Amino acid sequence: MRSFLLAAALTLLFAGTHAGAQENRLPDIGSSAGTVLSPARQQEYGEMLLAQLRHYELVLEDPLIDSWLRTTGNRLAAASDQPRQSFTFFMMRDRSINAFATLGGYIGVNVGLVLTAESEDEVAAVLAHEIVHVTQDHVLRSVERAQRDTVPTLLAMLGAIALASASDSSSSGDAGMAAIASIQGLAIQRQIDYTRSNESEADRIGMRTLARSGYDVHAMASMFERMQAVSRINQGSGRERLPDYLRTHPVTTTRIAEARSRAERLDSGNSVVATTSTPDAVLRERVAVPSSSTAVAPAGRINNPLLNNPLLPGGLELPALGAGEPDPAVFGWARERMRVLSANTTRQAISEYEAMARAEPLDAAQRYGLALARMRAGEAERAATGFAELLQDRPGDVWLELGLAESLARAGRHAEADARFESLSMRLPTDRAVALTYAGVLVERNTPEAGARAQSLLRPLMRSSKDDPVFQRTFARVSEIAGDTVRAGEAWAEAALLSGRAEQALVQLNTLRRREDLDYYARSRIDARIAAITPMVLELRRQGIRDEDLRRQ
Repeated sequence: MRSFLLAAALTLLFAGTHAGAQENRLPDIGSSAGTVLSPARQQEYGEMLLAQLRHYELVLEDPLIDSWLRTTGNRLAAASDQPRQSFTFFMMRDRSINAFATLGGYIGVNVGLVLTAESEDEVAAVLAHEIVHVTQDHVLRSVERAQRDTVPTLLAMLGAIALASASDSSSSGDAGMAAIASIQGLAIQRQIDYTRSNESEADRIGMRTLARSGYDVHAMASMFERMQAVSRINQGSGRERLPDYLRTHPVTTTRIAEARSRAERLDSGNSVVATTSTPDAVLRERVAVPSSSTAVAPAGRINNPLLNNPLLPGGLELPALGAGEPDPAVFGWARERMRVLSANTTRQAISEYEAMARAEPLDAAQRYGLALARMRAGEAERAATGFAELLQDRPGDVWLELGLAESLARAGRHAEADARFESLSMRLPTDRAVALTYAGVLVERNTPEAGARAQSLLRPLMRSSKDDPVFQRTFARVSEIAGDTVRAGEAWAEAALLSGRAEQALVQLNTLRRREDLDYYARSRIDARIAAITPMVLELRRQGIRDEDLRRQ
């Protein structure tokens, strides 16, 4: 089961391709891939994969980073060809440059990719590429193709072996091995061709998604260039370097040139960023303008026959330069936070920043990262000073406010810390990062009053965060401190389930159900969760997968 999820379901990022040849092919107007797995089954496999990644502590779980990644990903997903498709974006601790899409709209991004990028636009280019793998059913088609190719390839190999065995030639063994090698090579080449076809399509449609969402369309080419430079450094040159045609995912100069060409066509005056205002939201989208039309009317209206549709909302106008663009400072905070949290130790993170400072003065984002590393290393006062200095230039910044409040709390300045946390909670009552950070600080005090306050902060988020293991673990701990042991037990079970411990979650719920002090509502909740989790545990047992800790007991 695990090998299927990790090997068959993953589609890795950035395949090299000769897109020019691919774009001249007729479009794919249908596929039987949807018959391989139902949408519900795809979602189940995606959830299981993410749970296993969490189980082995491969996922970087931080509320601020999660918020930034979800915001970026959802902005792109809303501009994709299937805006109703559900997506789950998560960050991997790995510092290698990679991202992947898997079944059910689950998209993982390695920390290393963000550390390599110079802007949010470059990360968005990668996410747009991966979103296409989902919307175009590339992952599902790869599963279908693997299933279809396995039997013919196996039969051909058996035939080659039989032919070689029947031969009287002294070289029959070599002939058989040669035949087998040829068949294996053919199968590999077919997979390479198929992957490259998907990657070409993902580049092409991903560029369109990038443009629609208002990101810099040139970012895809610049990200490819960074990846190519890193690839050359890591893979050597000359004889050591694997030829592009033998690599499944090469970043070629051709691919870079095609990305740059597409970006130039979008930026050549044949498109504009349009803003549509409604009572509920503002939509910014890059739209094509026919070459025969004037791009902008004197009053700022778009003179585009395609948009002169009575069914479209009125008030369509060009935004001011830079409107709708992401805040570059937030990307800097996110990138440096990832650098600190992905380091093996906090001391290693501090050493990284000290090395940077010896080369050139640290910028604001790097100073944020250094302050964060110092706070985690126990240097709370120095960290608080660093955050306070940054806040002078960006007053009210949530990332900096949370950093300062947490540093003050760890320095023992609880009154100052609580004042800042309470102010943030009033300003952002449903913000997950604010609630979890404040609750984490209250947990360290380990008093019933602190637990009760933390519970009140987290309860409004219970519905929206039910699939969040960090939330469930935090809520379980604060409930214990507050004396609410039933809610604590339920939350611990949910955290175990979301971290790939379904069997352990079931054991915890069955133990909790035997309590005599359960009221009607608590017993109903527990019974419902037992009924939902039991089939999952039975299926895992049928596959021979048992919880390691429970098996040792």
